[in-house]
Amino acid sequence: MSNSPEELKYAESHEWARLEEDGTVTVGITDHAQGALGDLVYIELPAVGDNVEVSEACAVVESVKAASDIYAPVTGTVIAINEELEDAPEKVNEYPYSDGWLFQVGDVDAGQLGDLMSAEDYDATTE
Repeated sequence: MSNSPEELKYAESHEWARLEEDGTVTVGITDHAQGALGDLVYIELPAVGDNVEVSEACAVVESVKAASDIYAPVTGTVIAINEELEDAPEKVNEYPYSDGWLFQVGDVDAGQLGDLMSAEDYDATTE
């Protein structure tokens, strides 16, 4: 049984999305994903101001095992990145649902979140 937080929405490609009170969406990768990747050593995030499109690659994480694309779970404009990950990519391994967030997206149609999976549905795909 996984520990995917119920308040988040999940993409099949193992990203999570959290709708914030101000209407922005915070994005990260799931605990399942970071576990499969292994120890992260480098993260390439989109730039603030970049437009991201749902299901398109917008970031890269590199681990001791492999490099993997990160796909946008929603369409919008990047308004913030987690700059701490530049010097401490291991935060994604340690805290995938809190301090290990990757970026925030603004100008998001909140209805897009309805196209993502619930925690229960996501966990069923990773068992």
